[in-house]
Amino acid sequence: MTSYTDKGPKPSAGTFLSFDHITFYVGNAKQAASYYTTRLGFEPLGYQGLETGSRNYAKHAVKQNKITFVFVSSYLPNDSEHGEHLVRHGDGVKDIAFEVEQLDEIVQYAKQRGAKIIRDIWEESDENGTVRFATLQTYGDTHHTLVDRKHYSGPFLPGYKASKPDPLLHLLPPIKLNFIDHVVGNQPDLQMEAVAKWYEQMLQFHRFWSVDDSQIHTEYSSLRSIVMSNYEETVKIPINEPANGKKKSQIQEFVDYYGGAGVQHIALNTDDIVGAIRNLRARGMEFLSVPNSYYELLKKQLQSSSTKIKENMDVLQELNILIDYDENGYLLQIFTKNMQDRPTLFIEVIQRHNHNGFGAGNFKALFSAIEIEQERRGNL
Repeated sequence: MTSYTDKGPKPSAGTFLSFDHITFYVGNAKQAASYYTTRLGFEPLGYQGLETGSRNYAKHAVKQNKITFVFVSSYLPNDSEHGEHLVRHGDGVKDIAFEVEQLDEIVQYAKQRGAKIIRDIWEESDENGTVRFATLQTYGDTHHTLVDRKHYSGPFLPGYKASKPDPLLHLLPPIKLNFIDHVVGNQPDLQMEAVAKWYEQMLQFHRFWSVDDSQIHTEYSSLRSIVMSNYEETVKIPINEPANGKKKSQIQEFVDYYGGAGVQHIALNTDDIVGAIRNLRARGMEFLSVPNSYYELLKKQLQSSSTKIKENMDVLQELNILIDYDENGYLLQIFTKNMQDRPTLFIEVIQRHNHNGFGAGNFKALFSAIEIEQERRGNL
């Protein structure tokens, strides 16, 4: 496991502030949005569709604190852009949008280095002001849209009308997820390094953290991972690839079912993971389970550590929450089962206590838990 202390020089072109929103291409945006509101505690935010003058796409935006997801479906029977994406990948993430400053500089810098521009700078306006955008191609069929909203005061983006509140939601327990912690992209074997270099060369990101297959493996499978980050380290993009093992790794399973590189999971940060997971389970969310032996071993190891876990270990075990720690602090994390029928995208819930890692100490336990699910699917 390597943490990189040298961020390199401050980028010469523009600033990445944070994740802005994530766009999913799905078969039925209305129903997907409802799933994320009822199961994960999001609230309806905005809608675009035939009634608002959007003739080609229905878009349903949902929000929880600083997290915004947009679900997009096509109205048209012969929409090759959306339709082919859906046939190939199933429901999945199409676009990871970043809020930026100095949009023109970032786009110009990426252009000069050969980035593929899907849509050059454009702007959209309504009574709340103007937002400027540009969209770049990243790994696989995934895009990054850059969003400059400094001259906009509306609730989300121009063109959306406010969604009606869902009367069901106030009957359900609150979840309190705060912001997007990181978004993980899985790559086919031996493509991770090239993708990491793309973030360095096009967006001036730096390497934040990495692990290789000598550190992360089970009896059957292993992975390599490089976490890319902006200079301020408010945006983190882990890039994974499978490594050869006795059997098929979960990274390879993703690539096979997704049809190439794509977003494997989105990690959502909370201040109260115990309350969040209790309430998510009460809403019917399903999570990967961890063998009791994991907690028995962990309790023994923690006895000789200077790091003290504030939460009740028995409660963490009951809820199947994983713990990773070092001498500075610890993190708590848990992973949902797949969010759709294809074994592709899932959600992570994470709480950090002075720990900026990505759960390397848990990868083996996580892989073992996923391998149990893979075995059930007949894909190990």
